Amino acid sequence: MPAMNLRLISPELIVDIGELAELRGIAVTGERVRIGALTRHVDLARSDEIAARVPLLAEAIAHVAHPAIRNRGTLGGSLAHADPASELPACMLALNATIIARGQGGERRIAAQDFFTGIYETALSPEELLVAVELPAAPKNSAHFFHEFARRHGDYAILGLAAQAIIEANGFTDLRLAFFAVGDRPVLAKAASKLVGVTLTPAVVADACGALSEELHPHDDQQASAAMRRHLASVLLVRCVAALLGRPDLDAGGPA
Repeated sequence: MPAMNLRLISPELIVDIGELAELRGIAVTGERVRIGALTRHVDLARSDEIAARVPLLAEAIAHVAHPAIRNRGTLGGSLAHADPASELPACMLALNATIIARGQGGERRIAAQDFFTGIYETALSPEELLVAVELPAAPKNSAHFFHEFARRHGDYAILGLAAQAIIEANGFTDLRLAFFAVGDRPVLAKAASKLVGVTLTPAVVADACGALSEELHPHDDQQASAAMRRHLASVLLVRCVAALLGRPDLDAGGPA
């Protein structure tokens, strides 16, 4: 529906899949959480299982559009639409999700990092339907961060960051930084590697910000320039690291 509204597609035939109950719901098996593609945003927001096992997703959902859209919009719809300014595609990257598609040839499992291929484009073939998402449950020593800059709550983000980390001994053993509204798809930042397995200081964080600025290729539009988006990305990286580790000193002297 969003693609039709934007005049990006004009299909000859539309099939309503809303009554496919098997594509709806949340199931936990061991350390994996499976979410059906037709699970609504509001169902995710109200789920105790999501809050306990995938808290990043629970937090991000509150930033998706407005209540009327969250009451009808679905996880699968958001991912298949693949708007680069959307929150949920970035969350899938940060959470190392697996996207499950099904067609006449059977079921296919696609890593989230390989699923989003361009603006409103995904790895789905015309004969496939996104049926579910699988996520690893957050371990006890994990932490998450989510923030976006938008002109008003519910507007498309000017820039945002969804992050998932594993913390040990006041440092990161794993850190996944997924930026959105920075190009034609969400970006899992390679600059995060500069923050893993090292003693973190303001200088180390500043070095990661420099690498991030070189890595990102944002666009200019009516909301912000490419330079502004690079600056905001650095701001969020610094805030994210400081918040996750409880180290306000890392934010001292960082990008304002």
